Order: sequence, then structure tokens, then C-alpha cells
Amino acid sequence: MKEQTKKQGFLSCLLSYAKESKRGLILSVILSIISITSGLVPFYCFYRVICLFLNDTLTGEGILFWSLFALAAYAVKIVCFGLSTSASHYAAYHILEGLRNRLAERFLHAPLGEVTKHSIGEIKGVIVDKIEDIEVPLAHMVPEGSGHIVLPIVSMIALAVVDWRLFLASLITFPLSIICMGLTFKISGKNFDKYNESIAEMNSNIVEYVDGIEVIKAFGRTGQSYEKFSSAILNYKTFVLKWLSSTWVTMKLAFALFPSTLLGVLPVALLLGANGTISAAEAALAVMLSMSMVGSLAKLEVIGNEMKKVQMTVEELQEYLEMPELPEKSQTVSLKGYDVKLKNVRFSYNDTGSTDEVLHGINLELPQGSFTALVGPSGGGKSTVAKLISRFYDVTEGKISIGGVNIKDMPLSQLSNTISFVAQDNFLFRCSLKENIRMGNPGASDEEVYAAARAARCEDFIKKLPKGYDTPAGEAGKRLSGGEKQRIAIARMMLKNAPIIILDEATAFTDPENEDKIQKSIFELAKGKTLLVIAHRLSTIKNADNIVVLKDGGILAEGTQEELLSTCPLYQNMWEAHIGAKNWSVSGEKKEVAQNV
Repeated sequence: MKEQTKKQGFLSCLLSYAKESKRGLILSVILSIISITSGLVPFYCFYRVICLFLNDTLTGEGILFWSLFALAAYAVKIVCFGLSTSASHYAAYHILEGLRNRLAERFLHAPLGEVTKHSIGEIKGVIVDKIEDIEVPLAHMVPEGSGHIVLPIVSMIALAVVDWRLFLASLITFPLSIICMGLTFKISGKNFDKYNESIAEMNSNIVEYVDGIEVIKAFGRTGQSYEKFSSAILNYKTFVLKWLSSTWVTMKLAFALFPSTLLGVLPVALLLGANGTISAAEAALAVMLSMSMVGSLAKLEVIGNEMKKVQMTVEELQEYLEMPELPEKSQTVSLKGYDVKLKNVRFSYNDTGSTDEVLHGINLELPQGSFTALVGPSGGGKSTVAKLISRFYDVTEGKISIGGVNIKDMPLSQLSNTISFVAQDNFLFRCSLKENIRMGNPGASDEEVYAAARAARCEDFIKKLPKGYDTPAGEAGKRLSGGEKQRIAIARMMLKNAPIIILDEATAFTDPENEDKIQKSIFELAKGKTLLVIAHRLSTIKNADNIVVLKDGGILAEGTQEELLSTCPLYQNMWEAHIGAKNWSVSGEKKEVAQNV
């Protein structure tokens, strides 16, 4: 991916981000060139005043004219610079917005494995920091760099007009400075990948430390965890300081020599003036022109030094923007019902072949309106089946169809509207609890939201919050239990009211008091719908139309509760263990009550 970006040219990639704001950037470049080159006009005005003085024709009117001319040029410089900066920043931040939206869209359409293989620190670093780094080249390097390139060219052309030897003299420090700059890039270039890796590692450790602060405190591991956190920051600092020190001499020499055009122009101008080859006024103009280039050449050197960093940023960003997407059809398809069929489904998370295969030739039917349960030991492939039906991943082999249509032939939006998926671990977005529930159906009224919340047994705990349904989820999330968050997700699912419902241990964190009520609400909602439940509490799925026992990525047995209890030893053991655990829990409660009495 990176090699492809290098081949294409990172600058063309960078400019490709600006397509939607192309006019704004072009306007900014033009204004920047006008602004910077306007800075040469006062030198010419001063040259004309010197000519008047040497020719003994100097008058008050002449001084006033050229002074006002220089002032007007300076005003143009300031105004155009302000307009250029405004235009470039306006365009740049529109581009950043577009890039972040493109990246979010890419994550939405990429296989889940492509997203989850990157750490949270990496993803945060790209979406927040790396994209923000693009602002500097787009808002400053491109427009201002254009002007700073044009000014030395104009100045050198003017020097050549005065005398060609002055032009050559202005270049005298370039070869040595370019050698020093090349050495700097060669030494530092080897470390850019390590630099990005160290930043990603530091970000990941910071995010992990902050996210896990509750667990860290609970288990008294504050010292060790903080040591890991501080160690990542210290390693980053040590690496960067060592890296910078390795290029300090060559970089400083390059910075000192590159803009020093006066070193060559001044002695040559004085020599030519002493010989009478050029006039004193032209000698003064030559010195002023050489000095005018100093700022631009110094700026170009800084820009050149930053380009390698920008190149690495663009290459990394391109890697995310070119992340493979799930193939998607654009036309909505007509479904013949909502039955689900898995035919010879094989799946590997790493696409490395059968050695890493998670599912091995799964054949399964979920008739419309039926209640199917997946059970079995951990790691058997239950959640993988659910995620494949929802097309979080694509199957490695085989086919999954809904209503006779391969899910690959359905637009993702249609598939999303067809399936409600409630996972064991649920996420609350940074908005009110009401809006978190409304995400199931953005067009739902407040009353419909409240009805879904009541059905999921959410209303009692929501009303106890300071702002009720309007409580921000970020604030409420710290006060809600795992079961309460799960009920919010179930309410969201109920509001969506999709024809296919997948519950991945959706009541795992729900307290026994509410579990039975929520189960009844879910099954009431699921009447006439295709329901797939992944369950560890077997008592919640004993009335399923079909219970499928998965083990080691294959179907071991399937049938009703009675059939499996008589034919499947694994299910028998699981059921006995479950009933035994329930009896132990009940006995424990009775014993505790007896002791209290």
C-alpha cells in the first residue's frame, strides 16, 4: 500500500484530498504569490530613490511618490496574505472534515477484522492527530510554499538582469547546503517508521491506562500500570531526542547555509561596483534582492524538512483510506420472506487457510417466524455465525441467504434494516439515553421511545437519573450497571422492530428479577419474526423450535430440548450443569435466609 502511494507520489495524494476545495486552494496560492512578490516592490522603490539621489534629481515629490508606491505595495502584501490565509484555512478544514467522514465511512464498510486489527491508539492517532497534521501542508505549505518558491525565482531573474555574475553568486551556498540536507534526510529517513510506531504505542498505552483505570484501582495495580504508561512516554521521548541529536549537525549547517545568498552576492556586487561594471544603485539593489530571498529560502528549508513527515502521514492515511471494503450492491432486492439459510459456510478470520478456520462447513436453516438457539462451549463459533449473518465479515466459502437472496447481493443498508443485532457487550453513544434508544428508529416519536423503554424494563432506572431520558449517556454510563446498559440496547432493538432478530447473550448482565420480564417482552416482540439467540443460560431457550449445538466450529447436534436431552451427551452435561448451578444458587439463598432468621 505504501509502495503504491510512493509510486503515485505523495504530493499528488495530498492534493487529491483537496478536490472538493480545489478553487479555494488555487485562490489561496495566487493570493500568496501576489503577497510575497509584492514584498519586492519596496526594494525597487528604494533603488529608484537612490538613483534620484545619485543623479542629483531628488525632490520631495519624488520621495513622496516612491514612498507611497512602496506603502501601497506593502498594503497589497498584507491584504493578500490575510485573504490567502483565510482561503487556505477555510479550504483545509473542509478537507479535514471530508477526510474524517471518508475514513469513518471506510470503517463502516470494511470487514470488522480489518478495523479491529488496529489498536484504539492507532485509530485515534489517525482520525484525530494524523488527519490534523494534514492541515499544516494544505493551509500553509501549499499556498505559502508556492509564493516562497516564486519570490527567489523572481529575485534571481532580477539579479541576472542587473548582471549574470550576480545571479551565479547568489547560488554559491546552495550545493553545500543541499549536501547537508540530503545527509539529514538519509539519516532521519530510516527512523520515520519507528517514529510512527512509537507514537501508536504511546497512544495505545495512554488509552488503555485511562479505559482501565477502574480495574487498575480495583485490583490495586496502580503502580505497575502507571509504570507501563510512563514507560511508553519515556521511551517515546528518548527515541525522539536520540533521533534529533543524530541529525543536529547536518541539519543546522543546512539551515545556516541555504538562505545565505548574501555571502556570495555582497562581495561580487561590491567588486562589480568598484570596477564600474554596475552602478552603485544597482549594487545596492543586488544586495537588497539577495536579502529579500533569505526569508523565503529559510521557509522553504523548513517546508522541505517537514515534507518527509508529511509524506509518512499521507502514506499511513492512504493505507486506511484504501482499506478493503465489503463488496456491496447498490440496488435494493426483493426478498421472499425472512428465512435464513447457511449453506456449507466456512470462515477464517485471517484468510490464511484451513489451519485457522473457525467454522467448518456449517449448514443451517432458520425458517421465518422460528426461534433458533445456538449453544455450546466457548470458542465453538456461535458469535461468529451471528456476525456472519449480519455481514460484519464475509464468509470464506459457502453462502448465507435471506429470503432466497445471498446477503452479498443486498445493499448493507437493506441488510441493516432487516436485522436487529444485540451483542453481549453494548455501547452507549455520547448523546442522551432517549437518543440512544431512538437510534433503533430515527423517525420514532418520543412516545414510541418510551414504550420501547418500558418493554425493556428501562423506565424505572432512567427516571431515577437527574435528567431522566435526557441524561447524557456519558454521564449516565458511569452510573448504569452492565444489565442496565444491556436493557438500553434491547430497547433500541425493540424500537427498530426488524423482521430478523439476533441476540448474542443479550440478557447476560440482567438481574434475575428483570430477566424473566425482559425475555417475555422479547418473545412477544419476536412473534412472527425470525429469532436467533446465542445463550449460555439454557433455561432461557428451552422452548426454542430448534437448538443447535456448536463445538469446534461445527454442528454437533440440533433438535428440540427433549430430543437433545435424549441424544446429545454434551447438551445433557450442559443442561445438568446449568440446573445444578441454579439449584445451588437457590439453596444458597434459602440457607442465607435461614441464617438471618
